[in-house]
Amino acid sequence: MECRELLWTIPDGKVLINTINAYSYNVARKDSSFADALTGCDVLLSDGTSIVLACRFLRAKSRPKHRCTGWDLFRFEMEKLNGSVYSFLASQPAEGSSQVPYWKKRNPDRVKPKVIFVGSTEKVLSLIREKAAKEFPNIEVLTYSPPFKNELSREDNDAIVKFINDNDPDLVWIGMSAPKQEKWSFSHWHELDIHCHLGSIGAVFDFYAGTMPRAPLFMQRFGMEWLFRWMKEPRRLFPRYGIGNPSFIWNIITESFE
Repeated sequence: MECRELLWTIPDGKVLINTINAYSYNVARKDSSFADALTGCDVLLSDGTSIVLACRFLRAKSRPKHRCTGWDLFRFEMEKLNGSVYSFLASQPAEGSSQVPYWKKRNPDRVKPKVIFVGSTEKVLSLIREKAAKEFPNIEVLTYSPPFKNELSREDNDAIVKFINDNDPDLVWIGMSAPKQEKWSFSHWHELDIHCHLGSIGAVFDFYAGTMPRAPLFMQRFGMEWLFRWMKEPRRLFPRYGIGNPSFIWNIITESFE
């Protein structure tokens, strides 16, 4: 099943979506709260060829045929929402019709679906708002930049939850980097009074804003995006890839005997 076909199967409503790659897997083996966040979400996408191959090797119950990255999820959800406005205006279905977009059924008076981005810096969020206004003109984009701390205070968390709930979004993106973003979303899931998908997509904020380049297409196709990122920041990312990749292989082999 192709990634986009898989994403079409995700139901409407309140759905928590995370992704997992080799780095996330390594961290989750040592961080039980992160492991709970990954296993406890509604949809977990294989963000990496390594995860696809590992699932086959381990004969896991879920064996994805293709990787599905945070970027794939982001593009799909945004294009789907933006296009739903065109479809609705073109057909003008009767109220209550199955052709009426989910967000429109929830808020009949809403002209544009709302998307909230939580995370990153105000500079990055400003670039996201500017680009989205041109690329997705049928979507209203709202942003929130939380304080940069290793651990957010109760007041910080309450403020984020309030911002999301008060704006009644039709899609939420959390970009605080892994594992912080997944743990935040999972731990506050029951406080969020939303009816929509929420995805933890980390670096996608920077990719979309243009502050961090994505790997060339040929590297993406061969599952080598990690190498591109490592080449860009060799010293900072050495622990993640130089040490992390061999550790991932060892962990998978070890798990096969468990």
